[in-house]
Amino acid sequence: MSESEIQLHVNGEPHTCAVQTPLPAFLEQLGLNPRLVAVEYNGEILHRQYWSETTIQSGDRLEIVTIVGGG
Repeated sequence: MSESEIQLHVNGEPHTCAVQTPLPAFLEQLGLNPRLVAVEYNGEILHRQYWSETTIQSGDRLEIVTIVGGG
């Protein structure tokens, strides 16, 4: 890990990303469609309206759940 990378946990697994990565960009780096997931950010559900202003920080814990339609 370089000084330009930070470490965080996603669904209990260690991950790294670039410093100052916005949440929507990080979700895309994981191969996820931001419109089809819900995110818990450090123990709190993060409402979508705050995603664009949320920057991943070292030590963050994300729980990401894919939304599945149907019944």
